[in-house]
Amino acid sequence: MNKKIAIIGSGLGAMSAAIRLAVNKYDVHIFEQNSLPGGKAGSLEIEGFRFDTGPSLITMPFVINELFEYSGEKPDEYYEIDCPDILCKYFFADGTTLNAYSNLDKFSAEIEAKTGDNSSSLKNFLAYCRKIYDLTADIFLFNSLNNIRANVNLKTLKTLFQIHRIDSFRSMNKAITGFFSDSRNIQIFNRYATYNGSNPFKAPATLNIISHVELNLGGYYIKGGMFMLCSALYKLAVKKGVSFHFNTKVEKILLENGNVKGITTNDGTKYFDIAISNADVSLTYSILLDDSGSKPAKRYSKLEPSSSAIVFYWGVKIKSQSLVIHNILFSENYEKEFRILSEDKTCPDDPTVYIYISSKFNSKDAPEGCENWFVMINTPYDSGQDWETEIKKTKKNIIQKINKVLGIELNKLIVSESILSPPILEKINGCSKGSIYGYSSNSRTAAFLRHSNKSHQYKNLYFCGGSVHPGGGIPLVILSGKLAAEAILKRE
Repeated sequence: MNKKIAIIGSGLGAMSAAIRLAVNKYDVHIFEQNSLPGGKAGSLEIEGFRFDTGPSLITMPFVINELFEYSGEKPDEYYEIDCPDILCKYFFADGTTLNAYSNLDKFSAEIEAKTGDNSSSLKNFLAYCRKIYDLTADIFLFNSLNNIRANVNLKTLKTLFQIHRIDSFRSMNKAITGFFSDSRNIQIFNRYATYNGSNPFKAPATLNIISHVELNLGGYYIKGGMFMLCSALYKLAVKKGVSFHFNTKVEKILLENGNVKGITTNDGTKYFDIAISNADVSLTYSILLDDSGSKPAKRYSKLEPSSSAIVFYWGVKIKSQSLVIHNILFSENYEKEFRILSEDKTCPDDPTVYIYISSKFNSKDAPEGCENWFVMINTPYDSGQDWETEIKKTKKNIIQKINKVLGIELNKLIVSESILSPPILEKINGCSKGSIYGYSSNSRTAAFLRHSNKSHQYKNLYFCGGSVHPGGGIPLVILSGKLAAEAILKRE
């Protein structure tokens, strides 16, 4: 069709949209302010250690495969995925350790052996989570909420008549306590709220769908590290004719009578027929559109941002025997931790700590005798905190916690370090206030009322990425790109 499309940012959603549009003969250009593609799902190399900078687990791989198949390509020629025996190893404050096995029979047996719940507790809970997915996925994940003609059908009406079964009127925590009596199991499944930056004591129980996605559908890693997914999408995009412009920051979206006419970058003004913003929707309005007065701009400026994170990328001189690929060291009081995050807007003294070690499956990510530890805690979004002080305090607390749990002296083993904080997330990835997922889902309707993939305020403007429909996480941002591309294709 030879129409020119500018895509702002090169995250997974952006590349998903770009590939589909290039396959349909659009002239697609991606503008990225950094030197590599991937956005938050990037890669970092320091002193012989390589780190995935963002996501660390693949779910719903069929979403990724479909993009390659749509493009006439074979996914296994671009990447390989595998399923770990242990999805995550949990360390509790009372000294209990529990393995969340990929095999659900093994996982349920582990729960029965180490906690006060029996094996049927997990199976009953996951059957409940599956029901939520079956009722909502086609409508809320795979389709645009704004395409009324596509959504007013028998399945939509069926879901509306069973609205109580998607469990949106009580919290995740409330629902989970109906299946488990042991506080350790409740803590495990409450954790899934953090997958989209939310609070399990506030977020609707509908988000228990996330447990289904990871446990019933399966969690995977990509051979070579998560950045291999970015590399695969980049390779596919280039093959299909997408042009990438790295180290090029988009400063403004140009408008004429409410219509997109192009963009202004640090390399000059460029004219396009259509623009897709993969940047955070709030920053798109406030900075790229210089719009704080329109109805959508006002609405999204008032929504509660999602949580953020502090990440320590540590090169560690150790070959740990106690840790697996994915590890969680829980806080003693989960409700107190979330209360501090949401009300005090500070980092808790006893944070839940996530440790991801990709060198466990990709030895090239660390020198001989060493490991690459991606160590993360949830934090509030940036509202003017003294982050230098927060980082210093957090580092001390994390090291003390790891030393106690693992019986090591971590401070003597760290040989290299890089740090990610909310202000850095905003600077390098365009996350408003450092919020990783755009907006939290701490209200009954927030998860279903994200910004649409097509602007109703400006003609020829579209959106993709974690801050818009259908949400954050690898499969959902790839779907956001698909929905943006489909909206463009349907308009022709």
